[in-house]
Amino acid sequence: MATRSRIGIELSDGSILSAYHHWDGYPEWLGRILKTHYNTKEKVAELIDGGDMSSCWSEKSWGKLREDLSYGPEYYSARGENCPPRLDVDILGYLHPDKSEEYTYLFRNGEWVCYDMHEFEDNKLPEIVEIPSGALMV
Repeated sequence: MATRSRIGIELSDGSILSAYHHWDGYPEWLGRILKTHYNTKEKVAELIDGGDMSSCWSEKSWGKLREDLSYGPEYYSARGENCPPRLDVDILGYLHPDKSEEYTYLFRNGEWVCYDMHEFEDNKLPEIVEIPSGALMV
C-alpha cells in the first residue's frame, strides 16, 4: 500500500536531513522496520544518505531479487533518478504542513518518533503516534 512518508535524522545543529519513503509508511510496518533494523545513528545516516526510496526494506531491487538474498533499501537512484536527501533548517521546516507525506519519522536522541501528518488537515500540529513494538517476520 502506498503510504507516503519521510524518514529524517536530527543533526547536531538542529537541522534535519531526510529522505522520502513511498511504500507502507504507516507505523505498524515502516515504524517497526526502522526500530528493528535502523536503530543507530550510523545506520539511519547510511539509509538517508542514499536519498529517496520506494522502500527501505525489500528483498528486491527494481524487480530483481538481490544477489545475496538480503533485504535493504530500494533507492530511486538505482533506476537512474536523482533524488538526494533533503535538508531542513529545523524541525518546524521538516514538519511543515505543505509537505505531502502521511507520516513523518524522526530519529532524535537515539529514538524514533512518528508524526501523523493527517492532523494538518484539521489545522492542528502533527500528532505523535506510537510505533508498535516487535520485529516483523522479515
